[in-house]
Amino acid sequence: MASDMLVNYRDKAFTLLQADADKILKLIKVQMDNLTMPQCPLYEEVLDTQMFGLSREIDFAVRLGLIPEQEGKALLDTLERELSALHEAFLRK
Repeated sequence: MASDMLVNYRDKAFTLLQADADKILKLIKVQMDNLTMPQCPLYEEVLDTQMFGLSREIDFAVRLGLIPEQEGKALLDTLERELSALHEAFLRK
């Protein structure tokens, strides 16, 4: 029973972290499509703040033992690659 609850908490933690990463990606897409260029200080501030917040959430989940450290790093790395690809696509417009 306890191990089932732990697995459920781990799944829930990863799902919530993934949702937060998706929100960051959507926020940046909206900003790039409608508001500002990637070199804009506002864009950079939002991205830095959001990425820092997500990294703290991941660190907290890792320290609680809800997700493995490698899984957390992989989530951040994936988001960073997606953001980089989005930035490159924007610059090619």
